[in-house]
Amino acid sequence: MTLSEIRQKYLEFYKARGHAIIPSASLVPENDPTTLFTGSGMQPMVPYLLGENHPEGTRIADSQKAFRSVDIEEVGDNRHTTFFEMLGNWSLGDYFKKEQLPWVFEFLTDGVGLDPRNLYVTAFIGDEKNDLPRDTESAEIWKDLFEKKGIEAEVALIGSEAAGYERGMKQNERIFYYDARKNWWSRAGVPENMPAGEPGGPDSEMFYDFGTPHDPKFGKECHPNCDCGRFLEIGNSVFMQYVKKPDGSFGSLPKQNVDFGGGLERIAMAVSHVPDIIAVCHQPIVAALEQMSGKKYESASPDAAAFRIVADHVKAASFLIGDGVLPSNTERGYFVRRLLRRAIRYADKLGVQNAPLSTLVEPALGQYQEEYPETYAARDMIRQEIDKEETKFRKTLRDGLREFEKTSEGGTISGSDVFLLFSTYGFPYELTFELAKERNIAVDEAAFREEMKKHQELSRTASAGVFKGGLADHSEKTTRLHTAHHLLLKALQTVLGPQVKQRGSNITSERLRMDFSYDGKMTDEQKKEAERIVNEKIAEDLPVIRSELAREDAERLGAEHEFGQKYPDRVSVYSIGPKDATPADPKFSEAFSIEFCGGPHVAHTGEIGTFRIAKEEASSAGIRRIRGVIEG
Repeated sequence: MTLSEIRQKYLEFYKARGHAIIPSASLVPENDPTTLFTGSGMQPMVPYLLGENHPEGTRIADSQKAFRSVDIEEVGDNRHTTFFEMLGNWSLGDYFKKEQLPWVFEFLTDGVGLDPRNLYVTAFIGDEKNDLPRDTESAEIWKDLFEKKGIEAEVALIGSEAAGYERGMKQNERIFYYDARKNWWSRAGVPENMPAGEPGGPDSEMFYDFGTPHDPKFGKECHPNCDCGRFLEIGNSVFMQYVKKPDGSFGSLPKQNVDFGGGLERIAMAVSHVPDIIAVCHQPIVAALEQMSGKKYESASPDAAAFRIVADHVKAASFLIGDGVLPSNTERGYFVRRLLRRAIRYADKLGVQNAPLSTLVEPALGQYQEEYPETYAARDMIRQEIDKEETKFRKTLRDGLREFEKTSEGGTISGSDVFLLFSTYGFPYELTFELAKERNIAVDEAAFREEMKKHQELSRTASAGVFKGGLADHSEKTTRLHTAHHLLLKALQTVLGPQVKQRGSNITSERLRMDFSYDGKMTDEQKKEAERIVNEKIAEDLPVIRSELAREDAERLGAEHEFGQKYPDRVSVYSIGPKDATPADPKFSEAFSIEFCGGPHVAHTGEIGTFRIAKEEASSAGIRRIRGVIEG
């Protein structure tokens, strides 16, 4: 069964159960400066899980594309990828455990044909110190579901992951209780880390058993959360039912939510009963790589990791570039560059000759023509960007090799030299280690790891500063800047022309930052005029109105929206001015600004304060960047 077939069956299954099907959000989070990428299915849904009304109702389902940069180094084994899709369904104060668990079990067994004898589940064991009860309801539902399939389902009290490696599994055990580190969800992690007002709750995971032998290097005994590869988590139902009180205790949320996430590619592995994500989900790229390299992909071969890395990284980079993230040395673009350069190195290791990496874009995206037509339509641009990056990297390799030769003349390479090659010349440190090993040159790897650790800590600190206090905090200053951001976009279109489009934003409580499409540097006069228009609209104290409209109606009104973003049939729209006009009023179309947006905003522009453009500069080719502040 193909990815497309599984995805379609899933969405049809939940549509038949009253769910509105919404499109995938972009890999670049909209109005969320707290994270670089959309890394999970629930990420775009957070405002609604926290209480905001979803324009499509209380039952939602989708397939969300996602990218996890933290998994780049993990790619190469049989199950890790950086790009993937999450099948999701949500109940926003609607159904709960007794509907959710039977539905997902029915979909996996009857819908896509998984043998229930290969399914194992987990539940929350409880937390005495926080007075959080054991999730016996989920366990009882699971027990009944298995028994209806003729499967005895005993319950195992495991607790910690470490305890699982000591205890292992006993015959007929199928429902496993784990502690909060495994079966509790909140944005802050375990219950004791949750601040007052934070929602959370137990979750119940589903695992597929491939039946492969246990590898004792991961632990003495096997259990569902073992990393040996026998078990694969394919889905997780989060039951958001608690909120932390100011006194540190937990109370019940007035509305209980369900958040399910199922890995599309992982479910495809289970359906195929093949424990190799690349063999199951990347066949077109693997076939092209086999032809380009003259080698055959086999999961146990020494070349398997290289095949997997190239296949995953090209697909991930293609989708990121399609969503507007171009290779660069900063922020999101750094990860695209890292993906492509790692893919180039491993394509070289496979012996790919006389064929650029961009050759793989077509097989990478071809299987997504129907689901993501906008990405497939951008494949020529994606190929061009990958070609440019490969040309740059080939030069980097040549320069880096020269420096490597100089550095290694003494027969040893210090940790600081490895780091210098990596940070200054862009020379991959893995390549330094490989070359040194081939030539019997000693490398102080421990010292290099220490240098890298310092670098990563500095990067994290810088990143925390960049994203500190973003829209997630909904502070007054951030909210004022967010509304000013809408005014600024319209002012730029007025001054520079209607072709100006937003290409990225980052809003903190200190300043707003907007990237926009424009070919030249703004003159001082243009900046002053844009600033004047924004402050004029602030002085007019225009109303800021949120409306829920059909997407077609919002587009007909000329509402601004994110480039490459797909939107549901009903959307949230914020309009600024004219006074006393509602969407039903003909004068509504005369609003100064109309944008697809989830909020938050001030009620009237007069609340913003005085706006000032602090800086205007180049961001990348054809993209300018403005930083703006408010005073008063």
